Amino acid sequence: MRIDLNSDLGEHYGAWRMGDDAAMLEIVTSANVACGFHAGDPVSVLSTVRAAADLGVAVGAHIAYPDLVGFGRRPMTPSAAELEADVIYQIGALQALAKVAGTGVRYVKPHGALYNTIAFDEAQAAAVIGAVKAVDPDLALVCLASSPLVDQVRAAGLRAIPEAFADRAYEPNGALVSRREVGAVLDDPDVIADRMLTLVQDGVVVARDGSEVAIEADSICVHGDTPGAVRVATVVRDRLVAAGVTLRPFTAEL
Repeated sequence: MRIDLNSDLGEHYGAWRMGDDAAMLEIVTSANVACGFHAGDPVSVLSTVRAAADLGVAVGAHIAYPDLVGFGRRPMTPSAAELEADVIYQIGALQALAKVAGTGVRYVKPHGALYNTIAFDEAQAAAVIGAVKAVDPDLALVCLASSPLVDQVRAAGLRAIPEAFADRAYEPNGALVSRREVGAVLDDPDVIADRMLTLVQDGVVVARDGSEVAIEADSICVHGDTPGAVRVATVVRDRLVAAGVTLRPFTAEL
């Protein structure tokens, strides 16, 4: 058994600090690095990419709607042309910083509202897919596991990486429970670790109504911006390793 652990990093912005990138980079195997639209100033992003390169952590572009005030968590309805250009712009910016850091961008992972929207919105998904293909068709696209987006990405000729979330509650249909609802974000490290071990071993996660949702995931996201994030990520990693699960970047297979 093997799995990738990823985290959203590089999200500092000026004097505003978000998460402990240094600690998380010692835990995860892939880093979703902000590209400036929802968070991430150039100095912080470059520092994060350099640290990831030093540790052999795979780097991905964490693209978002242009929403600094809302941290990229507010739904938007851009035109296809706007969304495609925004995605190309963000990937390109991170590619330049990664080149300077001696590494490269290996995949793309949408953030927040964009991630949740394209999981089920075929039109916006097509714009994102088109942008990724235009930049580099060898880039993988991280998708919500069990969502229609996975098949849409594969049909377009890109590699889809189905993803599960360690600290998020699930709806019975496989969607994530909205952050606006109580219980959407889990905080008990042991409960979270047990859920992820069950996911890796049995391919299921328990939804908030108690039903089991079948999830085939190649990567697990451990958020870096929640209280106790480093502790949660550490317990998840240790629990998986103790059970004989190999942790490695999914890009190692590209």
